[in-house]
Amino acid sequence: VLARWDPANARNPAIAEAPSFFPTPEEFEDPISYIEKIRPRAERYGVCVIKPPRNWTPPCRVKEKSLWEGTKFPTRIQVVDLLQNREPMNKKTKASGSKRKRGRDPSKKRSLPLSGPGSTSASASSSREDEKFGFKSGSDFSLAEFEKYDRNFKDAYFNRKGKGKAGDTEMAPSLKEIEGEYWRIIEKPTDEVEVYYGADLEKKVLGSGFYKRGEMRTGESEMDRQYIASGWNLNNLPRLPGSLFAYDPSEISGVNVPWLYVGMCFSTFCWHVEDHHLYSVNYHHFGSPKVWYGVPGSHANALERAMRKHLPDLFEEQPTLLHGLVTQFSPSILATEGVPVYRVVQESGDFVITFPRAYHSGFNCGFNCAEAVNFAPVDWLACGQNAVELYSQELRKTSLSHDKLLLGAAFEAVKSLYELSARGERNANNLRWKGFCGKNGDLTKAMEARLRIEEGRIQALGNGFHLLKMDKDFDASVEVECISCRSDLHLTASCCTKCYPGEYACTKHLNDRCSCEGYDRFVLLRYTMDELSSLLRALEGESADLITWASKLIEDLSDITQREDAFDLNLGLQLEGASSETRDVVAAPMMNFPDHVQPIDLGVLVPGHLWRNNHAIFPEGASSETRDVVAAPMMNFPDHVQPINLGVLVPGHLWRNKHAIFPKGFKSRVKFYDVKDPMRISYYTSEIVDAGFIGPLFKVTLEGSQEETFCDASVQKCWEMVLERVNKELKERSSQEQNVQILESIDGLKMFGFSTPFIVQATEALDQDHRLVEYWNYKNEQASLESARRIASVSLAARTRLFGVDLN
Repeated sequence: VLARWDPANARNPAIAEAPSFFPTPEEFEDPISYIEKIRPRAERYGVCVIKPPRNWTPPCRVKEKSLWEGTKFPTRIQVVDLLQNREPMNKKTKASGSKRKRGRDPSKKRSLPLSGPGSTSASASSSREDEKFGFKSGSDFSLAEFEKYDRNFKDAYFNRKGKGKAGDTEMAPSLKEIEGEYWRIIEKPTDEVEVYYGADLEKKVLGSGFYKRGEMRTGESEMDRQYIASGWNLNNLPRLPGSLFAYDPSEISGVNVPWLYVGMCFSTFCWHVEDHHLYSVNYHHFGSPKVWYGVPGSHANALERAMRKHLPDLFEEQPTLLHGLVTQFSPSILATEGVPVYRVVQESGDFVITFPRAYHSGFNCGFNCAEAVNFAPVDWLACGQNAVELYSQELRKTSLSHDKLLLGAAFEAVKSLYELSARGERNANNLRWKGFCGKNGDLTKAMEARLRIEEGRIQALGNGFHLLKMDKDFDASVEVECISCRSDLHLTASCCTKCYPGEYACTKHLNDRCSCEGYDRFVLLRYTMDELSSLLRALEGESADLITWASKLIEDLSDITQREDAFDLNLGLQLEGASSETRDVVAAPMMNFPDHVQPIDLGVLVPGHLWRNNHAIFPEGASSETRDVVAAPMMNFPDHVQPINLGVLVPGHLWRNKHAIFPKGFKSRVKFYDVKDPMRISYYTSEIVDAGFIGPLFKVTLEGSQEETFCDASVQKCWEMVLERVNKELKERSSQEQNVQILESIDGLKMFGFSTPFIVQATEALDQDHRLVEYWNYKNEQASLESARRIASVSLAARTRLFGVDLN
C-alpha cells in the first residue's frame, strides 16, 4: 500500500445526527410494533439506530471455526477515488492511451490491493477504462484472512508499520480521522485507492450470522432458542405479523432473505434506495463501526436533481446511474443544494433502520460483518405502489408482487375485523389491523388507490376485448410480467391471441401492443372490479361486505379442517348431484317467457363445478335481451335441492332449533326466481358460516352475482329477504306487464333443504350422540304424538259400528 493518510486535508462533513433509540425489554419484544412507534420521529431523517437492551447479545454463527477459517467468500474491488470523481467511460475510450488525467502529483502511487488469498490477479485497472464502470471481482477470502488483510492495510495506510503492535488501539486512527480521510479521497483525490468489499453475500456462501433452528452443533440452550425465535433475528423479521412478506411464501434473496456484508476500511455502500422502496434493517454482528448517511424519502427527488446537476456527464451516459450502486456523492455538496442529510454511526450490536425511498450510503471504518434484509409494514404500501409505477416507466424488472402483498394484507385485515366484530376477539393482532382499516386507514387507502388505477385502465381500453376470470394458479409456478414494461401481472393481465400468443401485457399497455378487436383480445381478472369494490367496502367497515369476504376466507381456510374433523357418513362430504324432494315451495305466479333471446354480454368465465352443468356454462355477469314475449302457462319449480357440503356439527343451542340441525359449513343449491330479473329462474347457493358469538350466519347468494348476497342470523329471514327483492322487481314490472302475481310466502327451511328427507337423515347422522338435546326431544315428542294419532285412528276405525249403527 503506497498511498498515505493526509490528515491536513481531512474533509469531515458538517451535518446533523440522526436519532438513536433505546427500547425497553418489553418494547423490544415486537420489532414491527416498535418500528411503527418510532416512525413518526425517525422517518424524517431517513435512517436511525436502534440499540437493543444490554442483555440482548445473540451468538454469531459465522464465528464458528469451520466458517471463520475454512469458508471462502468472494469480494469486489472498489476504486474508492473514482466513486464520485470520474469521467464517463465513452470519453475515456476516445482518449489516446486511456490514461486518467486529474492533475495529480505523478510521484503519487496507487493504493491497490495486493493479490489476496485465492486470487490469480487482484488488479482490475489495466482494462477498467475500456469497460463499463463498476466493481470488478476481487480475491476470495476466509474471514480470518480478511481480518488480517484489513489490519495490514490500515497499518500501512495510516503509517502504523513499525510504530506499534498490529491492532494497537493507541496507534489506531479515530473514527473522526477515518471519516475525514474517506471524504478527502472521495471529494479531492490525490492517490488511487482501491479496496475489497464482501458485499451482497447470499445464504449459500456464508449463510446468516444468526442461528436458525437445528444449526447449533453444541446443542441449543434456552437462551439460544430465544435468539433463534426472536423477531430481531433477521431470518424471522421479514415475515413477522405486521410485515406483508408473511403473505407471500416466495423467497427473494436479498429482499426477504438476508445478505451478509463483510467490510474493510473505506469499503463503501453507495447512494441508493431499497428495491420497491422497502424498509430495510441492518444488524452489525461484530467489528469496526459503519458510518451511514441518510436522506428522507420526502427529499429523494431533490437528491437525484442535485447529483444530476453536479455529475451531468455520468447521468447523460447512464440515466439509471443510481440503480448501479457505484456512485458516491458528498453529503456536504448535497447540503449546499438544500438536501437534508443526516449521519449515524453503527457500532457492533446496533440495528440501523432505513425508511421507504430514503436514499442512504456509507462506508466501513475497518473489518466488520453486518447483515441486512427488507420488510414491509402496512404503511409502506403507498410507497410501494409509487415504486411499481416508477419501475414501469423505467422498464425495470420488479423483484416482488406488490398486488400479492396488498391482497394478502387485505384478506388478513378482513379476518381480523370479522373476529373483532363478530367474535369479540380483542387481541393485539386484531386491534392492529383495525387501526389500518376504516375510511382513512393506510390499508384502505392503498386498496382504493390500486382499484382506481385498474378501473381507469380497463375503462381506457374501450370495448374491444373480453373479460375472463384468471385461474387462481395463473402465476403460482412462474413469474408473469408485462412484455412491454415488465410489471407484475398477479391482479390483472391482458393478451391478444393473434398478435402475441402466449405472452401477456398489463392493462396499461394492451392497446400499445395491438389494435385487434373481437375474440382475439382478453383481459384476465383475478377479481372483478365489483369484487374489489366490495373488498374495499369491507375494509371500510361495511358489515354486509365484511361478512361476504370473511365467509369466503373462512371457508377457504376451513376446507382442510372440515375434511379432517368431519367423520365419514358413508356418503362423503361432497354431495354434488345428490337430490331429494322439496315440493310446494311457493305458489308460482303467472310468468311470461321469451321464445327468442338476444345475447348482450357473454360475461366472465368462472372455473368451478357450480358454474356449469351437463347442459351449459354459466358465465358471471352474462346478460341477454328477450323479444317477442308470449304468455306462458303457470311455471312449476324444480323438484329438488342439491346438497353440496354437509358441513360439521357444532354443539350449542344456536346451531339448531326444534325443526333442524344447522351444521357449520353446510351448503346447498336450489332454483328460484332471479332477484335481478324475475322473468328468469336462476340457481342460488345457501350456506351456513360461523359468525362467532351470534352463532350461525345464514347466507344466500345468487350464483354468478356475488354482490347479490343475503345474510341473516335467521334461516327464515334470509330467504324472506330474497323474496322481498323478487317481489320488488315484480311490482316494478306490474304496471307494464300483465299476469304478474306477487309471491306471498316462502319457507326458509325448505329452501335450504332442511325439510328434505335425505338431508335431514344426513345432518342427523352428524349427531350420533344426540348432543343437540332440544332437537331430539322435540323430534321424539312429535314421534310420540304421531304414534298416538295412529293408535287413536285404528281404535276409532274398529268402533265405526255400535249396536248396528254406523258411527261415521
